[in-house]
Amino acid sequence: MIALAKMRLTAYLKTGRVLAPGLVVLLALLLFHGGGRSEAAEAYAVCALILFPAYAWQTRMILDGDPDVQRRLATVAVGSARREQAAGLLAATAAGLVVTGVSMALPWLIGAVEAEHDPLAKQLAIGLWAHLLALLAGLVLGALSSRAVTESAGKGVAVLAAGSALAIVLGLPKTPLAWVLPPMTAVAKTVSRHTLTAANTLGYTALAVAWVAVGLLVYARLRRNRA
Repeated sequence: MIALAKMRLTAYLKTGRVLAPGLVVLLALLLFHGGGRSEAAEAYAVCALILFPAYAWQTRMILDGDPDVQRRLATVAVGSARREQAAGLLAATAAGLVVTGVSMALPWLIGAVEAEHDPLAKQLAIGLWAHLLALLAGLVLGALSSRAVTESAGKGVAVLAAGSALAIVLGLPKTPLAWVLPPMTAVAKTVSRHTLTAANTLGYTALAVAWVAVGLLVYARLRRNRA
């Protein structure tokens, strides 16, 4: 399984498919941080929200890298469909962590953030937490929009675009569907208002974990039915 994940990640890099999402992410971060200095936690929380569609897009590109026949051969090679699916998600997670590292480091390199409201360690922890929530949610959305689930590239793009828009627009705490969507928008708003507490941190984390768990179950079921 690890070897298959490495192979898919290597293919993603060597075929140049990494360039499109990579350049978009870099441009988006530079544009966002170009507006002046801000508190690190606030900037990181908003960046995590911005990166959510990018995480999903990257995941979809990695999972769609194999032709259908090659994907079925990989399932045979690793011994089960679950291991093949896990290998793809592992490769996407590794790529997402690289994006997270860039997002966490870049604002300091260009002098776009500061730590005056809270200690630096706390703000870095909040930023990493927000990014990981967005990464997990992006992995699930990217997986659900992959060709193996949607059965066509067009449908996959539609699922990716609609899922990203709905999660961002309807993810605020007071919207009717907030409890069934990943909480990136709510996290960004709460951190920006400096109202993040231990209680709502735990609540947002629990909601994100539940959403990811349900999403992965749906992904596994659809993959099993449509592979």
